[in-house]
Amino acid sequence: MKIDKNYLLLLLLSCAAIFFVNLDSLPVNIMEARNFITAREMLHDGNWLLTTINGEPRYQKPPLPTWLTAFSAAIFGIKTVWALRLPAAIMTLVLVLFSYKFAKKLTSEKLYAFISSLVMATSFYIVASARDGQWDIYTHGFMVVCIYLLYLLFTEESHKYRNALLAGLFFGFSFLSKGPVSFYGLLLPFLIAFGIVYKYRSFKARWLPLLAFLIVATIVSTWWHWYTLKFDPAAAEITKNETTNWISYETKPFYYYWSFFTQSGVWTIPAFIALLYPYLKNRVFNKKAYFFTFLWTMLSVILLSLIPEKKSRYLLPVLIPMALNTGFYIEYLFRRFKELKDKKETIPVYFNFGLIAFIGIVFPIGGYFFLKDGLSGNWVWFVLLSVALLSIGIFMFRNLFRRKISTVFYLTIAFIVMVIWFGLPLSAAITNNPEYKPFSELHAFAKEKHLKIYEFSDMTPELIWDYGEKMEILKAVEKVTIPEEEKFGVMVSENNHENFAEAFSNFKRERMARYDMNPKGPDSRTHKDRLYRDLYIVSISNLTGL
Repeated sequence: MKIDKNYLLLLLLSCAAIFFVNLDSLPVNIMEARNFITAREMLHDGNWLLTTINGEPRYQKPPLPTWLTAFSAAIFGIKTVWALRLPAAIMTLVLVLFSYKFAKKLTSEKLYAFISSLVMATSFYIVASARDGQWDIYTHGFMVVCIYLLYLLFTEESHKYRNALLAGLFFGFSFLSKGPVSFYGLLLPFLIAFGIVYKYRSFKARWLPLLAFLIVATIVSTWWHWYTLKFDPAAAEITKNETTNWISYETKPFYYYWSFFTQSGVWTIPAFIALLYPYLKNRVFNKKAYFFTFLWTMLSVILLSLIPEKKSRYLLPVLIPMALNTGFYIEYLFRRFKELKDKKETIPVYFNFGLIAFIGIVFPIGGYFFLKDGLSGNWVWFVLLSVALLSIGIFMFRNLFRRKISTVFYLTIAFIVMVIWFGLPLSAAITNNPEYKPFSELHAFAKEKHLKIYEFSDMTPELIWDYGEKMEILKAVEKVTIPEEEKFGVMVSENNHENFAEAFSNFKRERMARYDMNPKGPDSRTHKDRLYRDLYIVSISNLTGL
């Protein structure tokens, strides 16, 4: 099979190996739990439009990703974690494939498109988002499809209305996934960069299709927000609070994002070098397209830096144009590395790929010392990963010294695949909490004893998700609701024991067990109070004075 004839197939197979294998290896995190609880309540309670979390309104995020999660859960089962994450993996596949199509259209060069798409598919935050059932990958995945269609609209004379209408639809899907996030962080810098580099020519012939785009985009984007505001008075306050967070929550300085290239993981050094425009501009095969991806990347970083609220995962949209930009540098190395004599050009390449190879070679020893306490029952995965990474590391060094950069590049992709195939199951080896006791066991206990279980004050999404159904919260602000049952269970967090004792001072209270879902034990600095609760059985039949 000739590689140059099968780039799309090889890209598809690579993405399948990276995004779809071992989807259920890692525990459900807080953002996923919010999405999964809402999906569960869609299926159980029919809350498809007026969405809820633990029975309370949940309008902070639009519902499209949760709808897709719920559809997958309806097919494969609401307790099947890989099924809940499957739509995110599919969405990432769509993102990468349309990025490949876009890169090929932009440059008419299949190899470059293939390289940049593989860089994208193996960038750290792209991989993490593909395997994480929350909102970010959906909003940016849909927007990449929109951008591809808009590019066709701006550059081709055929199918203008088709491209415009479909672009409007996918813009709306992006908005229904996480509001204006991707418009601001991905589409707006694309439009500015495209206008600067390629200009908006023949605009008169496109204004009607663009008007159609705006109409469709507006309708699809806003109908759900209109519906919630019209039929639930709580929606306005929730929307106001969510908007306020942009300027008052997780605020960071302007320069916080300026190590953004490190979020690409193994491509950190190539990504940084690709951003050295004066160095690379006369070395790439398409100077205009390179300038466009460079400008798109930098504008995205600048615009995101202007928003006071900042988190590392908000850099996800930057990784998309940055992968396209990095592809120009890797393609240059494919063509010219054997001829390069200047050590300023060769040393960064040797260091980047040599470091990856070195990690592969030392993993069998280093990994053993790091994981030895948790390897019981995980030896097969450890041996498979050790053999795979050791072999890849040896071959990487061999081809690096022979200056076969294309082979080294593909071995780097294989390195990532092996970590996902054999490394992710080893996550169990670092989960060594001897007091681990999940809320699913609490649910089984409650069913066995015919007890209603309440949460005293704090709603932790991961715990509610694992419990399997809604758990009513007794304390709201300063008021505590007393359940009507004669006997019931109350889950109490570490910082609420005194408040709980005061609220139920006239009741018999018996501490039964601690349910702890921390992956590490209480002696670890990563052990979090929010991930455990003490179960108290409260009896109303033992009121003092009776």
